[in-house]
Amino acid sequence: MGRGTFRIYLGSAPGVGKTYAMLSEGHRRVERGTDVVVAFVEHHNRPRTEVMLHGLEQISRRELEYRGSTFTEMDVDAVLARRPAVALVDELAHTNIPGSRNTKRWQDIEELLQAGIDVVSTVNIQHLESLGDVVETITGVRQRETVPDEVVRRADQIELVDMSPQALRRRMAHGNIYKPDKVDAALSNYFRPGNLTALRELALLWVADRVDEYLREYRGEHDIRTTWQARERIVVGITGGPEGRTLIRRAARLAEKGSGGEVLAVYIARSDGLTAASPKELAVQRTLVEDLGGTFHHVIGDNVPDALLEFARGVNATQIVLGVSRRRSWQSVFSQGVSATVARESGPDLDVHIVTHDEAAKGRRSLPVARGARLGRPRIIWGWLTGIAGPALLTVLLSRLVPELGLANDMLLFLTFTVAAALLGGLLPALASAAFGSLLLNYYFTPPLHKLTVSDPKNIVAIAIFVGVAVSVASVVDLAARRTHQAARLRAESEILSFLAGSVLRGENSLDALLERLRETFAMESVALLERGTDVEPWTTAGSTGRNPAPRPEDADVDMPIGENMALALTGRVLPAEDRRVLGAFAAQAAVVLDRQRLVDEAEEARRLIEGNQIRTALLAAVSHDLRTPLAGVKVAVTSLRSTDVEWTEEDRGELLEGIEDGADRLDHLIGNLLDMSRLQTGTVVPLIRETDLDEVVPMALAGVPDDSVELDIPETLPMVAVDRGLLERAVANIVENAVKYNPAGRPVNVSASALADRLELRVVDRGPGVPDEAKDRIFEPFQRYGDAPAGTGVGLGLAVARGFLEAMDGTLTAEDTPGGGLTMVLTLPVAGGAPPITAELPADATT
Repeated sequence: MGRGTFRIYLGSAPGVGKTYAMLSEGHRRVERGTDVVVAFVEHHNRPRTEVMLHGLEQISRRELEYRGSTFTEMDVDAVLARRPAVALVDELAHTNIPGSRNTKRWQDIEELLQAGIDVVSTVNIQHLESLGDVVETITGVRQRETVPDEVVRRADQIELVDMSPQALRRRMAHGNIYKPDKVDAALSNYFRPGNLTALRELALLWVADRVDEYLREYRGEHDIRTTWQARERIVVGITGGPEGRTLIRRAARLAEKGSGGEVLAVYIARSDGLTAASPKELAVQRTLVEDLGGTFHHVIGDNVPDALLEFARGVNATQIVLGVSRRRSWQSVFSQGVSATVARESGPDLDVHIVTHDEAAKGRRSLPVARGARLGRPRIIWGWLTGIAGPALLTVLLSRLVPELGLANDMLLFLTFTVAAALLGGLLPALASAAFGSLLLNYYFTPPLHKLTVSDPKNIVAIAIFVGVAVSVASVVDLAARRTHQAARLRAESEILSFLAGSVLRGENSLDALLERLRETFAMESVALLERGTDVEPWTTAGSTGRNPAPRPEDADVDMPIGENMALALTGRVLPAEDRRVLGAFAAQAAVVLDRQRLVDEAEEARRLIEGNQIRTALLAAVSHDLRTPLAGVKVAVTSLRSTDVEWTEEDRGELLEGIEDGADRLDHLIGNLLDMSRLQTGTVVPLIRETDLDEVVPMALAGVPDDSVELDIPETLPMVAVDRGLLERAVANIVENAVKYNPAGRPVNVSASALADRLELRVVDRGPGVPDEAKDRIFEPFQRYGDAPAGTGVGLGLAVARGFLEAMDGTLTAEDTPGGGLTMVLTLPVAGGAPPITAELPADATT
């Protein structure tokens, strides 16, 4: 059972007629014989919309009690039990009443699609998640009900329902949208001309991007080689603060302006715990970026600007989006901040966008952060300078400015530098500072002065206490920093392990994505998953990412065994032992993903074997009938001619011979299709491509049908096509014979051709019973005869062979409905390279 198709009517504003358009589509499909039901439609007491419900079957709604009131929602179970071909479901962004089957209506629709039911739905542009803050700025109204953009983009067809602001306001004034008592307030608030114009522009731009996506896919499928702009890849640097949502939405809008843009949100976790991230807020932002079609990445790095730039260049990003610093203005004296540093060091290859937000310059809402043990070279250098140069400078100042301050006060000042050295550089600079400070105290401030001796026993005790306190304070500070560092690492590890566990639950099967996440997390140059059959066999690469992956574990900077004959090999730097726990979790997950991929491949291979077995079974069943029928006729005719008991007239002999000839032709056609299908299944069809005029091939393909059964319209001015003449003739013959077979008697099949850009289109139009949408792909499968085809009319290989031949020549074959009833087969063929391209004018009302 395949997934149902999804069609959305996208309205530029409330009241433009998207529900009316959806119901009109329902009536059209009912007239074509499609099973259509109204699963949920809200007509809002609009008379014209309510009238459109007449004649359509409606599924009863489910009633729910909430806070003492009764509400109605779509009954998903009832729709699934009814199992129509098409379900009409209004208001895609609607939030269901608590107690419903799903939280959002688009989740209800997803269940219907998974069950193979086609769905037609509606949504307004202001309900798209990425446009929420923009719409609020324009209209002053915050949309509480939103739908992720990716849900709408996944639709098979999106049709824009649009209306000029003036026409919409006239419709509003006539009472066609709201009751008369609400019209004046609506016209002066939400439905102002400026608001409607801005919403209309948003809708047009969003749909235009969708058109660009479709055109890009179409050009790729048909190998149309034209120049397109470089793909925008936008990295969003988030800190886990409340401004992250604004940055993500802004990046999503930037990505939508360029066709094929991609958003990558990255959170840099500093290994020393210097972070004010809220785990809850990070989870919300991860969900938001995924809803907008982007990806979330977690990277560990001691230097946030360097780690962010390294990540951006590693993923070939074109833009970086950062927020204005939340630090207060006086803090900029000590450091420029991440945004300014990234902007300065990004270079000419990266554009940096600094986005303002409500949290700018308000400070970080967190407790003072502790310093970690792994401080980096600059911090350690500052620790040593503070611990050594600080006491020396203090000695000069005290001896010249305030020589009589007192030994106790001098010790407290020296102790201050020892504590500062511990905070900046850790334990060793603090111990050095304590030793150096005690020497300076003894030499300059303890009698006798300028000698390393102490005359007063009390001073000896004071200096000893100073050294003890200094060492104790340095140890405590260093221990606290180590504990903070460990807590930060454990939190980072828990987030990574949570991601791995979530990927298992979500059933993610991409080994390359997992290895890339591993490379990003540990900032490695390459990662490879190696395996071998036995201990003596050479290593083979099951998956890799990055530059120059190691071919053997012993060639890597870091290797992690996985069982006896599998290992992870990482190059770039040597990891500390404490990182191997997380690396081990990645390794175990990589092995699971690899096994899962192979199980999926085995299942796919089993499916192909089952399909092959089904084809062989169908072949035997078809051959047992369709071969024996003409053979029986031929044998009867031959036996009759050889009989000596009957005197046959010349007319009778002619009829018997004609029957033998017809039977032989049917056998030849059947065997030819069987051989062609066999060649296609084994991949042995090798077309001989030559430049050919279509008007030379198509007439030859009509030899097998009556002269008056086909009407040709192939202009002589068409460009030549690059095809195999023999394969094209066989394909056209099969398609035309199929059309003539189902076409009503007395009406010819129309065969016409036209050119569009660098493709040529041939259309074979019949007026037969047609084929419903759900069967249009199935008729191209081998041994398929649609409907009540009479026995003996073929084994159902003609269209399958035709599509196979056309695809072998870089062409396509699709089925469409004939306006007014019937089926149209559309063949597209590549224009020969020497022919000039022809530009066709699209109709003015063309939509997505």
